[in-house]
Amino acid sequence: MRIARDRIVSALRDRGQQVRADWVERELPERVNPAEHTGLLATLRLDPADLADAPSP
Repeated sequence: MRIARDRIVSALRDRGQQVRADWVERELPERVNPAEHTGLLATLRLDPADLADAPSP
């Protein structure tokens, strides 16, 4: 499972967390592996299951 960085950024911006969203845009890869970034996602209070890309048909 991978998460599009844009989904993370969008979730943060929706919460008004512009500075964190800007940091994520600069620092994370375009496709985020939640297993590698578990701690960061927890710190940002984001659930990977809510952000995951839909499976390909």
